[in-house]
Amino acid sequence: MQQDSNDLSPVGTTAGMTRRQLLDCGLKAGALTLFAGAANAQHAMHNHAGASHTADMSPTMGMVPETPVPATDQPLVEPEVRRSVNGVLSTTLRCSYAYRQIGGVRLYVRSYEGGSPGPTLRMKPGDTLRIQMVNDMPPNRDGLPADISHPHQFNNTNFHFHGAHVSPSGIADNVMRSMAPGHSYNIEITLPADHTSGTYWYHPHHHGSADIQMSSGMVGAAIIEGDFAEVPEITAARERLLVLTQVVFDANGMIENFETLFPETATRFLAINGQRRPVIEMRPGEMQRWRILNAAYQDDMLLDLEKHDLHAIAYDGIQLGAVQPLKQLLIAPGQRADILVKAGSPGTYAFNAAPYDQGHPSPVGPLARIVVSGAPMDMKLPRALPPAPLATIKDTEITNRRKVVLSATAPEADAAGHWQEFGFFIDGKKFDPGRIDHRVKLGAVEEWTIVNTHEHDDHVFHIHTNPFQVVSVNGKALATPEWRDSVIVERKGGQVVFRSRFLDFTGVFMLHCHMMNHEEMGMMQTVEVYKP
Repeated sequence: MQQDSNDLSPVGTTAGMTRRQLLDCGLKAGALTLFAGAANAQHAMHNHAGASHTADMSPTMGMVPETPVPATDQPLVEPEVRRSVNGVLSTTLRCSYAYRQIGGVRLYVRSYEGGSPGPTLRMKPGDTLRIQMVNDMPPNRDGLPADISHPHQFNNTNFHFHGAHVSPSGIADNVMRSMAPGHSYNIEITLPADHTSGTYWYHPHHHGSADIQMSSGMVGAAIIEGDFAEVPEITAARERLLVLTQVVFDANGMIENFETLFPETATRFLAINGQRRPVIEMRPGEMQRWRILNAAYQDDMLLDLEKHDLHAIAYDGIQLGAVQPLKQLLIAPGQRADILVKAGSPGTYAFNAAPYDQGHPSPVGPLARIVVSGAPMDMKLPRALPPAPLATIKDTEITNRRKVVLSATAPEADAAGHWQEFGFFIDGKKFDPGRIDHRVKLGAVEEWTIVNTHEHDDHVFHIHTNPFQVVSVNGKALATPEWRDSVIVERKGGQVVFRSRFLDFTGVFMLHCHMMNHEEMGMMQTVEVYKP
């Protein structure tokens, strides 16, 4: 019988020995064998000549072999879709840590439903969204800091329906809620019957932890259906969802410290739908509709599709009144762009993030490969689009004007600075959840001027609940005012003027920079809409 190599009993004759002698012999031999085994294991670990030695520890030293996962060039995979039924989308979202393989790297990061992005939520105007939010993340290891704009308590969370014109109060789109680990919370959001149809999204918005969670991939698309239903060229096009993210991690494949995200150039690579450089297949002459969401935690991206034009039909979930041809698309964190792409000749084309200066270099590199092959198709771009869904705000409607100033401080040696040496402000103040910064009457129509005095960085202004119409940028009026919920405000005195109707909903909501490093470090304010 073959001896088990893990058996430490002595080997040799035991004939004629008493029970006591056998026990003594066994104890002495066992000790000798343990000593010899440890010595052999140590010798095997230091023997570089390849000699074979018996060791007590597993030859793998606890490492678990894994089947390699292709790092790039796999077919694009879209997130799971969850749809409303009979006017209600009822679902559960579980927040937890999960292992992810992306770009040849194994990560262990926070997630929705164990993946990144989370499920795509599809509903119609007038529908109700009901979510049981389960926070299965571990307990926080820290308390509340004296400065609330120091990132903290990374496992508290909540839910924000970005861009949606819905109530910011109660259990609706209320980002003042705190959802602690180990508990479940109910969310209920009802869309108005006349809500604009388009591409929206959801993500955490708990001050102190939102940046860490979004950079982990806790993001997901929300699509309100029905836009362009009367445009046959668009309804015939295959629809693709492209969720853009910045992939960042520490030496352990985790995101457990704010230093992993700051400095601002910490991004390792870019991804679409949690994949590094996936493949998007098209046929020659085919037109597809791409719903592009920049869910990155920090940076703008300048999108470029080799030898192809991009044709915008909607921004931030709001239809354009005409097709807008583009050579490149600049898209900021939080923004969405619905794009028509018409494939050219057979071949492989690069879809890249091109170099762009936002005060620090935007991340660059491949996003996807477009492979055009197969039988040709003869699809046409639409000749015209229906009128934009929101009426232009006229001068005569304005009831009040405001000015908001974005600013920041930095150490003298910026590149060498620790994140705690930086400060980000609105109107000279850091965020205070107990302070109301702007009070607006329900039904008011206001014109706001946003100024960025920061010498170093562009910023991305975003406000909750009500979309706004951009009328001028850096003193130059737009030929066609553009509806948005997020807009880039350039550094060194850049200005954006917009107009907004504060309709339907009272309550407290946020305005902030959607470069989430900046928001987390103080660049956020409260707005209260009240009924006179």
